[in-house]
Amino acid sequence: MRWVLLALAAGGSVGDALDGRSAPVVAVTLALLWLGWAGGLVALLVPRTAALTALRIVVPAGTAAMLATTAAGSEVDGSDVAAVAVAALAAAAVFVPWVGEAWIDGSSYGTERRFALRPPVLLSAVLAPLTWLLVVLGASVGPLLLAARQWALGGVVLAVGLAVAWAGSRSLHQLARRWVVLVPTGLVVHDALTMPEPQLFLRTTIARLGPALAGGVDDADDLTAGAPGLALALELTEPLEVLLRTTGRRSETKASTALLVTPTRPARLLEEARDHRIPVG
Repeated sequence: MRWVLLALAAGGSVGDALDGRSAPVVAVTLALLWLGWAGGLVALLVPRTAALTALRIVVPAGTAAMLATTAAGSEVDGSDVAAVAVAALAAAAVFVPWVGEAWIDGSSYGTERRFALRPPVLLSAVLAPLTWLLVVLGASVGPLLLAARQWALGGVVLAVGLAVAWAGSRSLHQLARRWVVLVPTGLVVHDALTMPEPQLFLRTTIARLGPALAGGVDDADDLTAGAPGLALALELTEPLEVLLRTTGRRSETKASTALLVTPTRPARLLEEARDHRIPVG
């Protein structure tokens, strides 16, 4: 709803910022803004994992656009403040855990239930914002330079920027492709950051799924990658061969008796796991 309201609230700010600009700059700026808004609307209406990545790129870009138009306008007034506030609220909403879970679970097959994993602090606080900035600048600066008749520089920036935006979007999408999946036969950990391949743990091999206790399983393999929040321990009845990442692209097979994961909503995962007859405690 906030995203829809933004199209109404932003009109005055955008018009003020574009007043006196050349016709090509006005046309390209409006085209970029409307394309971004329409892309965000489609992503809101189609809850899928790819749409979640699009939301988390486009909607914060709307906040950045409102801040830029406010700075470029003649003076700050109530409409500017309203537009920035609506955009900021919309951006905050796409990062709440239940939105991520709903969009990730929207890509489930059949009776699957998917639960998002928290990203590591370094990725969420530093690398992801920097990548997002490169994606947004890569997609927007080139067209604006061409609209300003900076042909040589604009052409180079456009080519490089689109390549950077494509690569950055794919990188950000990997953060949305980290989840625990409940299936009829057990549980799957799908996390390319810590495991090269998804790993199925049959219900008959699971001794317990529950909060990781202080001084718990000493040899548990940590798949949290340093993510904050409550870690859950997946304890097994017997050692199971799992393929784990070590450093870079290297990986090794280990006989694991327990693993640690950090869902964004651990209580929801435990509740659903109990319904799937997985031992919870």
